[in-house]
Amino acid sequence: MSDGSLSQDEIDALLSGSGGMDFESTAEPAGGDVDISGLQSVLNETIDAQASNLSSLTSASVSIDPPTVQVTDKESFLSMLSDEVVVVAMDYNEGVAADHGYVVSTDGAVSIAAAMMGLDGVEIDDASINALQEALSNLSGPVTTAVGDKVDETIMTVAPEGQQSPKAMITLPSGKFVAVTYTVNMDGSTIQLYEYFGLAVARALAPAPAAGNGLDDLMQNGGAQQGMQQPQMQQMGQMGQMQQGYPQQQMGGYQQPMQQGGLNVQSVQFPGLQQGPAQQEQGNISLLMDVYMEMTVELGRTRKLIREILGMGEGTIIELDKLAGEPVDILVNHKLIAKGEVVVIDENFGVRVTEIVSPLERMNNMT
Repeated sequence: MSDGSLSQDEIDALLSGSGGMDFESTAEPAGGDVDISGLQSVLNETIDAQASNLSSLTSASVSIDPPTVQVTDKESFLSMLSDEVVVVAMDYNEGVAADHGYVVSTDGAVSIAAAMMGLDGVEIDDASINALQEALSNLSGPVTTAVGDKVDETIMTVAPEGQQSPKAMITLPSGKFVAVTYTVNMDGSTIQLYEYFGLAVARALAPAPAAGNGLDDLMQNGGAQQGMQQPQMQQMGQMGQMQQGYPQQQMGGYQQPMQQGGLNVQSVQFPGLQQGPAQQEQGNISLLMDVYMEMTVELGRTRKLIREILGMGEGTIIELDKLAGEPVDILVNHKLIAKGEVVVIDENFGVRVTEIVSPLERMNNMT
């Protein structure tokens, strides 16, 4: 690599006891075994969340059977598909870089899009593909979050891009990749949904490999050194106990022979800790007093289905989650600092503060 760092494959090879530094030989072959148990575990843990997200979007009863996960290639994967499919690609581009996407038959795509749009007789067009992209993005969300938690990285995907295509024309990862097969049950109908991952995702989630011979030798040598150091530490501990048993005036008698033997023993002196002046901190805070901060008043929130949003027009009334007369939230930099009631000042709306946090909490919220 150009930055001098080691790839995961190279690290794995070193841990497995590779004798040389030939990194080209450590790269995993295209048909090599890949541990998919970590990815399988993540998918099983998030299957309920995926079904819940799809149910919320479509207002349908949704359940998803435990997925089947396997390492495959393009030819084997295409053999599972119908002739005409819709592909929605959303590659991982941050945290873990890998190919990723979904494939579904045109009939399955129509079923999902129709449920999303609340319409019957839907055809594959831009509107239905957009609805399908939204549904699959929400399916992918719990998995992406779980993968990021497992690898301790923030995982991001590119914007979903869907298109209808004959299965022979779709773009898939080169060589081996991971294929996931879902059986989605939605309002009595069954949809076969396929998801694919680049091998980098499976490798990132694979359990850590066992240490090889080189690491074992290192641990053995370290254990031998530790065994040699232990008696020395015990002797030093006994000397410390002897020194504690004598008055301070006799310490010089012990230090002198030790210095003659070549060991220079000096007492450790720590610098005194000085507390920073509070006046200086207050002076720094005063420099911020003339800085403008964005203050907003949130009247309320609500959630709407996509079909409800698309059906809005002039005169539509949107009901919020706030009750009439209930205090509204006052936010500074999108952080709650107070609550109040709406008033009218001349021709403008205003807010009378009824509850507010302390000045210290306000300062912490604004920073």
